Amino acid sequence: MSSSKGLAAAFDLGTTTIAASLVEPATGTRLAVTGAMNPQRRWGSDVLARLTAGGDPETLRAMQAALSAEMERMTGELLDRAGASPADLAQVAIAGNPSMETIALALPVESLAHPPFRPLFSAGKVTTTLDLGWSRAYPCYLLPLPGGFVGGDLLAFLFGMTETPTAGTLFLDVGTNAEIALFDGERYLATSAAAGPAFEGGNLKCGMAALPGAVSAVQIKGDRLLLTTIAGAPPRGICGSGVLETVAALLEEGIVEPTGRLVPAVEIDSNLGTRVQEVNGVPAFVLHRDAKGLVYLDQEDIRALQLAKGAMRGGMEILLEKANLTQDDVARVVLTGSFGAVLSPDVLKKVGIFNEKMVRITGFIKEGALAGVERVLLTEDGREQMEALAQQVRVIPLSGTPLFEKHFLAHIDFPKP
Repeated sequence: MSSSKGLAAAFDLGTTTIAASLVEPATGTRLAVTGAMNPQRRWGSDVLARLTAGGDPETLRAMQAALSAEMERMTGELLDRAGASPADLAQVAIAGNPSMETIALALPVESLAHPPFRPLFSAGKVTTTLDLGWSRAYPCYLLPLPGGFVGGDLLAFLFGMTETPTAGTLFLDVGTNAEIALFDGERYLATSAAAGPAFEGGNLKCGMAALPGAVSAVQIKGDRLLLTTIAGAPPRGICGSGVLETVAALLEEGIVEPTGRLVPAVEIDSNLGTRVQEVNGVPAFVLHRDAKGLVYLDQEDIRALQLAKGAMRGGMEILLEKANLTQDDVARVVLTGSFGAVLSPDVLKKVGIFNEKMVRITGFIKEGALAGVERVLLTEDGREQMEALAQQVRVIPLSGTPLFEKHFLAHIDFPKP
């Protein structure tokens, strides 16, 4: 798909966040990168809510229009940063889960909303940005969709890994849908666990994308809370890595119990107890307070994270069983997602997503899916390679399977510190 002339825009279209970059195929360089919240959030925080809303043709067109306007705005921003003009853009490539790619094209969503949850197209789609509702026409490629909940974003993540994986390599793309793939030595087994937007900070009371001011790391030292924010800006929300680090720290301090209960202030011996307050009638742990308001994590947010990590762990167990492997057979774990910061594998162990061995064999790739979309644009036969990869993926559905329910319930609690 490489074109020696002109620039190319890559998009990772997440349910909660959108990542985009501008690359120069002639030199293979990335010129600019940006991120934003997906404007479709007003129609629901997760895929199922969007599919329900998109059942109405007028709403579907409104969702497409909101998305196309934001993608065009982001493209303009990327071109400005690179000192380029719209005329310099030659092509666009987009990866997203099946719902995001389908809504981007304003195609009927019914087949994704009801069993057996099948996308309208499985091979990659060659079109122009006019079909996405853009005001300008650019050649556009949407990545293949192997199954109803496993999409181009997971394929992009796998494609971004330039070396062939070893058997027992587990790939985790953690977002609003946790997409999981396991390479068994010959092919990829893949599934998607409806994680909810907790990992990306979306839909939490103070959740936000990984933008300046998002709390991205949290440490407790004695009675003191040490916060790190993106770009060092004053705290104004919390992104995915901040959520996981906060809960891990609170579990260690005994302020959150393994059941997920946030301990009331009266039961906390240290000064940290003063941070446990009721916010809008719900117990919450306050991370930051200033004249502009509060940044906090409340009991409902903690429950959302529990559900997300239970679903993710359940999905991992199912794939291992299908491949006749155990957790001890996992050779390597590759993790990506728009958390906002590099996640410590140790934090993932503390909240119960990883076991001890997985902590030692995990590597983190920032913007894994976006890197894969870029590779499609920068490789001479990128599209053909992508289509071949899609044929190597076998999708394992989770919804409604008793085995998944069993694993999900077994991993709903946090581990004891």
